[in-house]
Amino acid sequence: MLPHRIRRKLRSKIRSRQSPSTSLASLETSLSPADTLRSLRAHRWSYYDGQYLLLAVLGIFSLCVIASPGPLFKTAVSTLLLVSLILPMTRQFFLPFLSIATWLTFFYACGFIPSDWRPPIWVRVLPALENIFYGANLSNILSAHKNAFLDIMAWLPYGIIHFGAPAVCSLIMFPFASPGTVPVFAKSFGYMNLIGVAIQLSFPCSPPWYENMYGLAPANYTIKGSPAGLARIDTLFGIALYTNTFTGSPMVFGAFPSLHAGSAVIEALFMSHVFPRLRPVFVAYCLWLWWATMYLSHHYAVDLVGGSLLAGTVFYVAKSKFLPRSQPHKTFRWDYDYKEVGEDPTERGYALADFDSRPRDVDDWTVGSSSSISSGSISPIDDSNSLWEGETLASHSDSEAKR
Repeated sequence: MLPHRIRRKLRSKIRSRQSPSTSLASLETSLSPADTLRSLRAHRWSYYDGQYLLLAVLGIFSLCVIASPGPLFKTAVSTLLLVSLILPMTRQFFLPFLSIATWLTFFYACGFIPSDWRPPIWVRVLPALENIFYGANLSNILSAHKNAFLDIMAWLPYGIIHFGAPAVCSLIMFPFASPGTVPVFAKSFGYMNLIGVAIQLSFPCSPPWYENMYGLAPANYTIKGSPAGLARIDTLFGIALYTNTFTGSPMVFGAFPSLHAGSAVIEALFMSHVFPRLRPVFVAYCLWLWWATMYLSHHYAVDLVGGSLLAGTVFYVAKSKFLPRSQPHKTFRWDYDYKEVGEDPTERGYALADFDSRPRDVDDWTVGSSSSISSGSISPIDDSNSLWEGETLASHSDSEAKR
C-alpha cells in the first residue's frame, strides 16, 4: 500500500493533467440500453464486423459440444454475457474480452469433441524437426539434470506467472499507455490463442513427455495428459494440482504451437511498445519461460518458435493497423488529447506503400475500419465517433465516447 500522502499527490497530478474538453481517456458510466441501441443504429457496418459472426459461431458450437456443465448453467452464463454487452458501462470491458472468452470456451470444448471427428496424431514430426533444425532434442538436454532449485525456477514462469500475466499487463498498461491500447491487447491476445487452439486441434502433435513415456509409438485420444516436470512440484508441496489439471486437459496433444511461448511473446511486445526502456526485462522473461517449457518436458524448441511467430504476426497486424502510438512526453493516458493509430510512416521502410494519405471515415465498432490508415489521428471531441469507441481491436480509446 502506498502512503496516503503519495496517493494524494499522485491523484492531484493526474487530475491536473485532465482536460475538461476531452473524453478520450474517460470511462463510460451509462447503464442505459438505449445508448447501446442508438450507437448500433449509427454504426456503419463493414466486412470487419464478420469477426463477431465468427466468434458467435465458435461460441455456439462450443456450447453445443460441451456436455458438462448442463444447459441451465450454459444458458445462464450466455445470458449474463449478452447483458454485459447491452449495458454501456460493462460493454466497454466485455466487448474486447469477447475473443478471450471464446478462446477459453473453445479450448474447454475440445475435450468433448469425439475422437472420430479429429485428425490422426503426429508423433514423429516434432522430434524430426527438432533434430533437423537443432541437431538434437533440446528438451531432453535441458531436462537431463534436475534438482529442486531448477524445478522451482521453471515452475514460477510456467505454472504461476503465465496465468496472471495477461491481467497484470492490462492493469499496468491501462494508466500509462495511450487510450485504446488495452482493448487492442485484449483482442490480440484472444485471437492469437484462438488461432493457436485451432492449429492444435487440426494438427495434433505429441509433446516431449509423450516421447519420454511411450517413445515414438502411435498415439490415440484415449491417452491422458501428463504434468511431466510439474509432477515434481506436486510432490514437493504435497499437492496434486498440476497432476489433476494436466491429466484432465482438454488438449492433450496440443504441443504445436506453444501458447505459453506465444502468450509471453505477445505480452512482451505490447509491454515493450508501452515501456520501450524495459524491453530487456521483457525479453529476459520470454527466455526464462522458453527454458521452463523445455526443462519441464512440455514443449520442443520448434513449438516455441511456432508460438512466438504466431504472437509476432498478430502483434505486427495490430501495431500496423490498430494500435495507438505512444507520444513523447506523455506519461499517463489522461495526458492524451488526440491519438495516432498504427505504424508511424516516418519510422518504417515500407512507407512508400501508403499511396493514399487522406483521412478516412472513423468507426470504432469494427476491426480496422477506424484505423486502416496508419498515420490517422482521432480527435477526442469529434462527434462523428460512435458510442462503440474503445471496444474493438481498431478502437481509439479504452472507453466509449460520451454523448
